[in-house]
Amino acid sequence: QVQLVESGGGLVQAGDSLRLSCAASGRTFSSDTMGWFRQAPGKEREFVARISWSGRRTDYVDSVKGRFTISRDNAKNTMYLQMNSLKPEDTGVYYCAADVSGSYSRTVDDYDYWGQGTQVTVSS
Repeated sequence: QVQLVESGGGLVQAGDSLRLSCAASGRTFSSDTMGWFRQAPGKEREFVARISWSGRRTDYVDSVKGRFTISRDNAKNTMYLQMNSLKPEDTGVYYCAADVSGSYSRTVDDYDYWGQGTQVTVSS
């Protein structure tokens, strides 16, 4: 059974840092584009960051550029999102996802596997 499991969320104050992890099992994701998405209450799920299979290419939504860093360790089948200088507007459920076609997309519908999400709450 293919699973993506996020961890590392929590309640923090503005300016703090968190590191999210996404552990994959059931298949190897070393050839897949991986991404992080988030969903705030009452809003649609939105793209946050993506990373190519090799880790050489990364991309971020403008609102997190310079604050968030996506990375992956294919040997461990794990992806990470280091989030620094957190803001209240970063609050939401964070999901990791895998795109097995390798299309390097920002689009939710292009991702095939999803985790259950981890809550990040940033207080002001």
